[in-house]
Amino acid sequence: MTEKRMSRWYFGGLASCGAACCTHPLDLLKVHLQTQQEVKKRMMGMAIHVVKSDGVLALYNGLSASLCRQMSYSLTRFAIYETVRDMMGSTSQGPMPFYQKVLLGAFGGFTGGFVGTPADMVNVRMQNDMKLPPEQRRNYKHAIDGLFRVFREEGVRRLFSGATMASSRGAMVTVGQLACYDQAKQLVLGTGMMGDNIFTHFLSSFIAGGCATFLCQPLDVLKTRLMNSKGEYTGVTHCLRETARLGPLAFYKGLVPAGIRLIPHTVLTFIFLEQLKKNFGIRIIS
Repeated sequence: MTEKRMSRWYFGGLASCGAACCTHPLDLLKVHLQTQQEVKKRMMGMAIHVVKSDGVLALYNGLSASLCRQMSYSLTRFAIYETVRDMMGSTSQGPMPFYQKVLLGAFGGFTGGFVGTPADMVNVRMQNDMKLPPEQRRNYKHAIDGLFRVFREEGVRRLFSGATMASSRGAMVTVGQLACYDQAKQLVLGTGMMGDNIFTHFLSSFIAGGCATFLCQPLDVLKTRLMNSKGEYTGVTHCLRETARLGPLAFYKGLVPAGIRLIPHTVLTFIFLEQLKKNFGIRIIS
């Protein structure tokens, strides 16, 4: 008899929250770089500017919204992907083909992106608030306050501003993270050179983080601009057109900080997830 551990449906959300606590300053710097109208500062320059202007704790502005986003967006996409994957795996011989993982990841990510849009929008606003003049700042106390104020002052539709981009980005990043992680892990284990241990988890998640960064960066830039707008864009197409006027590289603005943030976030998420599964997962004896 062999014992196997299966992930519980909420482990993905918890693992993502743990990773977000570690990488939030990088996420904040990425938002600041993406919302620059002109390239004035690089990553280190932006970090120094934030610390000098508002102190070290300013690097954690919007953390509550980031955690709220992970418990909506990431919990949904992980729950869909891992539940369906495990169900299909239990009724078939061997792992799912890669194309099925891609399709499942895209569906789970698209759904999670839509569910997490309100928290994501508040997250972007809270992170970017310190860049605005004092009289223009929104000054949300925390994520829940931000959600209620947007609902009360701007309506339900505004809560889902940028939902198309957020959902599309969610689909791409989930394909890059979950589908590529599963495939990379399968290939690494298939070599017989490494076992199912933390080194395999690190290597597989590092590859997945790189894939996710490359796939989602253009959509991430558009999503951030739409969510942070004050009515200057009439829609996704208008935002796309205005961003394109800045040149092709505008779609990859903040690519380095995005990779520096997303790759460690992906690595930490899967290391936390694998540890949760190993210690608290559902035991399956076969």
